[in-house]
Amino acid sequence: MKKVVLPRLLLAATRSGAGKTTMTCALLAAFQARGLTLSAFKCGPDYIDPMFHRAVFGANGCNLDLFFNQEAQVCSLLAQYGQGSQLAVLEGVMGYYDGLGGFTDRASAHHLACATNTPALLVVDAEGASRSLLALVQGFCQFQKPSGICGILLNRCSPMLYPKLAAEMEKNCGLPVLGYLPRMPKAALSSRHLGLVTAAEVPKLSQKLKALGEQAQKSVDLDRILALAATAPVLDEPRAWFKEDKKEPVKIALAQDEAFCFYYRENLDLLRQAGAELVPFSPLRDKALPKGVAALYLGGGYPELYTAKLAQNEPMRRAILQAGREGMPIFAECGGFLYLQQALCPPESDQEPQPMCQLLPGVGKNTGHLTRFGYVTLTAKQDNLLLKKGEQIPAHEFHYYDCTDPGQDLLAQKADGRSWDCAVAKHNLFAGFGHLYFPAKPQLAQRLVEAARYWQKQNL
Repeated sequence: MKKVVLPRLLLAATRSGAGKTTMTCALLAAFQARGLTLSAFKCGPDYIDPMFHRAVFGANGCNLDLFFNQEAQVCSLLAQYGQGSQLAVLEGVMGYYDGLGGFTDRASAHHLACATNTPALLVVDAEGASRSLLALVQGFCQFQKPSGICGILLNRCSPMLYPKLAAEMEKNCGLPVLGYLPRMPKAALSSRHLGLVTAAEVPKLSQKLKALGEQAQKSVDLDRILALAATAPVLDEPRAWFKEDKKEPVKIALAQDEAFCFYYRENLDLLRQAGAELVPFSPLRDKALPKGVAALYLGGGYPELYTAKLAQNEPMRRAILQAGREGMPIFAECGGFLYLQQALCPPESDQEPQPMCQLLPGVGKNTGHLTRFGYVTLTAKQDNLLLKKGEQIPAHEFHYYDCTDPGQDLLAQKADGRSWDCAVAKHNLFAGFGHLYFPAKPQLAQRLVEAARYWQKQNL
């Protein structure tokens, strides 16, 4: 078997908000300025950061999630999307040891570092502390063996404090301190719900990233980081998920605009391998579905921020309603699910619900808090568009909205034993709040394409 040489490192942190994303962007910007070919990956189910990294840095990459996939599959994804890169940067999630359920290591950044044999750099927020940080770093290095931590990066660290703090940390913790970023409020990156906002929404983005990259070139030892990344062992050649479809492609309409932009790249790639031609369209602006499409994929996003515009585009709403009534296969996740409802309430509680596609009976409303947040396993109660009765698929929910009729065709179960009914899953429709990750069950991509082919044969 061929091997893939991929220099790489994983940026982890002591907690959320310590500076993983800021440091990741600073390093990517600095190495991009050096002319390196980069890839960037995200630990966990966040699809916004990988989208951001591709749009801004041109960095190839995907999600690496050990709840959705086994270790060998995650390594295959890393090799597939990282091959050809001179450096791969993996961004962790939450605190380094925070895994499934909050008190396990599974699917944590530490688990990913160990599973992929990737050296980890611990990002430590140095604001408001000095010697106490030594105890913090010692604890992280000793808590679990092997820790996988090979170096330290300090965020929001005073330039005056850094030399003494770095020396003491190296002396007491036995790890190299590879640099720091000072407080840079003018380079702060906005966030909303999940990680970063989309690249198009960040004011003065290029200036902010340039500033981060220039600072990293001054205060981070980039050469030592590259040398550390080069110690990562080779990976096995990525395996094919299934035999690529050689038939004439079938067209699947893909909702893609400001309101619908949350897609796992891997989902789209698997659909193409299964024989789909993905045809983008905008529910905000287009007046009709693309010609010749035989299925519809409505992903997640922020439809609640565009309720008025979506409601005003009545021709598109009617087109989707008609397609559903005619039995066209429709796959809708989270925001796409809300768009199929009778109505959707704007975020402000004093505004009236706006009409949506009215294919489903519910009304989407803002709860003001995360609803059924986290990983779930979905079990089909009956045969449907994507699953056979009794089949299971791992999924992830992250939404502040709920609806008056969330469906009851699937059973959702969390690791702690909680369960509830959810989703609308029929022969031509699979719609719910859960986001699916097709590499966890690649035949789902094939089934959606096969359903589109069948509908095309019967109707076009």
